[in-house]
Amino acid sequence: MPAFHVPPLAAVTRDLAAVASGRDVPDLVITGARVLSVYTEKLLPNRELWLRQGRIAAVKPAGSCPFTDASRFDAQGGIIAPGLVDPHVHIESSMMTACAYAEAALLNGTTTIFCDSHEIGNVCDSAGIEWMLEDARQAALNVFLTVPSTVPATNPELETAGGDLKPETIGRLFDDWPEAVALGEKMDFIQVVEGDARSHAILAEALRRNRPVCGHVYGRQFVAAYAASGITDTHEAIDGPIACDLLEAGLWVFLRGGPPATPWNSLPEAVRAVTELGASLKRVCVCTDDRDADDLFAFGLDWVVRSAVRAGLGRLQAWSCGSLHAATRYGMDGELGGLGHGRRADLVLLDDGLQPHATWYGGRLLVENRKPTPLLEQALTKRYRYPARAYRTVTLDPGAVLVPELPRTSVHAHLISLEGTNIPTKHEIIELAPGESWADLLEREDLCFLTVVERHGKRGGAGHGLLKGFGLKNGAVASSVGHDAHNVVVAGTNESDMRAALGYVEKAQGGVCAVRRGEVLAAVELPVAGLLSDLRGSAVAAEAVRLKEVWLALGCRLPYMGFNLLPLSVIPEIRLTDKGLVLCPEMRLVPLFERLPG
Repeated sequence: MPAFHVPPLAAVTRDLAAVASGRDVPDLVITGARVLSVYTEKLLPNRELWLRQGRIAAVKPAGSCPFTDASRFDAQGGIIAPGLVDPHVHIESSMMTACAYAEAALLNGTTTIFCDSHEIGNVCDSAGIEWMLEDARQAALNVFLTVPSTVPATNPELETAGGDLKPETIGRLFDDWPEAVALGEKMDFIQVVEGDARSHAILAEALRRNRPVCGHVYGRQFVAAYAASGITDTHEAIDGPIACDLLEAGLWVFLRGGPPATPWNSLPEAVRAVTELGASLKRVCVCTDDRDADDLFAFGLDWVVRSAVRAGLGRLQAWSCGSLHAATRYGMDGELGGLGHGRRADLVLLDDGLQPHATWYGGRLLVENRKPTPLLEQALTKRYRYPARAYRTVTLDPGAVLVPELPRTSVHAHLISLEGTNIPTKHEIIELAPGESWADLLEREDLCFLTVVERHGKRGGAGHGLLKGFGLKNGAVASSVGHDAHNVVVAGTNESDMRAALGYVEKAQGGVCAVRRGEVLAAVELPVAGLLSDLRGSAVAAEAVRLKEVWLALGCRLPYMGFNLLPLSVIPEIRLTDKGLVLCPEMRLVPLFERLPG
């Protein structure tokens, strides 16, 4: 039975009716509160909530409960709101397990998430996804799966992945796991638009079961064909006009609020569809998408809601976008996302600035005074243990070449060029003359080596590229979280440090590290599928803070979560996989060096 089980509504209606009508004592009365009604977007003064069996039996005027012996919690005038519902999350980006993820989520007032676990699917196929589901069942959090739809993200000619989720496998996951409630983001939007048979067969598995289909699309020109293919949401609206296009095409829009210094913070621009262009909020949610370990604690969904307020939404509107709207998107508003009678008692106590102070999950107090209660502490010590096979996923070719040879003739070199911290990259071409040295070239053009090494034990290949604008001047960094095939991506200024970084990743069976002169200066060890730590969330966050400090000290301008995306060959204009440089959206390989014509 899942942790903190709440009986289904059908099993407890008589109990709830007895409590709501005053015939039976509530399990808990939360009194002295202002109630945030997401149904009417009103703040109701001087109320109390009567809870029974993990559900809300009634919301009444304060002081109404006739039972003097009922357990009470005095909200002291604070705001009681529904727990936040995050409609689009990647647990693996946090580098922690689902059980560990619950700590940060609950501290930030989030009680439900819809996760797309395509990362572990790309490494361990359907077995990895089922491990994640077992993990989620043990977590003190409502975790639903949007079944990964694009594993591998591109065709096998362009990259090597560990997993391959075929349409029939996706159908089986829907049928075997009640937590599998939607199809995850369809990242291969070019293939969808062009009518690729496999992509549409996967869509059909969800559509024939009447499951929602989540999306991921860049470019206004693709919206019509994408929506016509059955996709009904996206978190990739980068500005107001495309957000309006998506809403008018019938999609839900998830306003993605990333940490302010990252390229994931598209909410301030996309929300203008509402604040300036007149769109309705009725099909608008807020989401986090990706959070690394320490950012998950500092920039949770509550922070995204407050960001929406700063961007022009009303407080109650913004909280509704973070709770009721997401529950409605997945057809679960009868269970989640509001303080209606009979709903789960997933509640948050807020101050006037919408800062969470306490969180109840299924009627149990798990966060109080912004700290885990003993009940949550106990749950965090009983985290799910992944099977031994999950700890053996990094197999590297010891002979992999990390630095290419310079050609002896004049050539064009294809560069991956960064523009600040933007996710898309630019494709640059420079001419190299005979006699160039790597040292002179790297310094003159602000370059470093970029290599992606296959790690699934399938062929042992390595792709080579040159990265411009990264800022690394001396040393190397490496990560086993190279999206989406999750091969190992290494950047460096010399082969020795690159090999030391690669060696760390192999020995740890996964991780992110920074190396200089052969010494590992900082790292986050990720032994579970090369993606997850098996430590408690706060411990992983501390490691991530140290890694970020060293990352910046080495001069790296692109945060490591953005670095992890450099192999993701569905994002324009040019990427690097274990099979070489890929041009997007053409989806074709090009060599690093090309001889000049004639």
